[in-house]
Amino acid sequence: MAFVKKEFLHILRDYRTLIIIFGLPAAQILIFGYVVSTDIHNAGIAILDFSKDEVTNNLTDKLASSGFFRINATLNSYNDIDAILKKGKIREVIVFENDFAAKLTHEGRADVLIVADGSEPNVANLVTNYTISIINTFSASLNKGQTGLTGVITPEVKMYFNPRLESQFMFVPGVITLILILICALMTSVTITREKELGTMEVLLVSPLKPWQIILGKVAPYFLLSIVNVVVILLMAWFVFRLPVAGSIALLIGECMLYILMALSLGILISTMANDMQTAIFISLIGLMMPSLLLSGFIFPIENMPKIYDYLSLFMPPRWFVTIIRGVMVKGVGLAYIWKETLILAGMTTLFIMLSAKRFKERL
Repeated sequence: MAFVKKEFLHILRDYRTLIIIFGLPAAQILIFGYVVSTDIHNAGIAILDFSKDEVTNNLTDKLASSGFFRINATLNSYNDIDAILKKGKIREVIVFENDFAAKLTHEGRADVLIVADGSEPNVANLVTNYTISIINTFSASLNKGQTGLTGVITPEVKMYFNPRLESQFMFVPGVITLILILICALMTSVTITREKELGTMEVLLVSPLKPWQIILGKVAPYFLLSIVNVVVILLMAWFVFRLPVAGSIALLIGECMLYILMALSLGILISTMANDMQTAIFISLIGLMMPSLLLSGFIFPIENMPKIYDYLSLFMPPRWFVTIIRGVMVKGVGLAYIWKETLILAGMTTLFIMLSAKRFKERL
């Protein structure tokens, strides 16, 4: 009993063990409970209405008031559809043909075109199914005589970027995002902690090298090896999964290099904070894997989550890189569409390097 009491005291005095025992399960319950959802909430849509009559206005109001959709834009022509879907904020565009109400009255039928972003097949299926359900319910209400009109509204679905809704268009870019940050952060997170454990830190401390030189020296080999890793991954995506790069390969490689540098600098920052390799590995794997997987928008749409998780995801680098890599690989966008995400990743990289150099200098 005395030995059991001693173990209890050791555990209760170690806040890190308490966090693992109580904090980690609580965090997992909260994150998985709210994030893992197949429902659609406030998905962004755009309306292209060539008719602008009472029926199309009422149907638009039905979509907006359903709670599933949020009308973010009103378009003027078909030429606007491609550009607005490439921005990634709109899940689908709903197109009403000319003389919509007149065709319902005289021909007994009117068509609605649903143009969805197929780069995320699961979300595209959910969004279009919800939309078709609302349109069919509205059409049934017309035939019950509630509006004085009769006729059938026929929805037609068209998928952009991924017409066959192949799942690899969603998973391959997301897996690349997850692999790069985990591997790069893990590799560099143990570099300085390894020096501490092996007792070779003194050699670095008495060397004429400055902190930023030591950090860059630690990062450079892993940076070059990670670029080779990216090339191998992209070749596998092409030959194994038949996923072509729709956009500029040079832009994609450049964005991957920026993301790798950010992940390596994050790993260096972790290594300056951890006192041993076990802690560094734990932070790199456990601390990055679950948030990167759940809060990046890789699998679960961010707009479905409570607002607090939306704010938390803003600090997750994978959220921004998922948008970049899907945009370039699947949608074929250029830098004009992803410059904001690129600047955010560059800012994070600079911040991590500065913090790493500062903490290293403080130890000196």
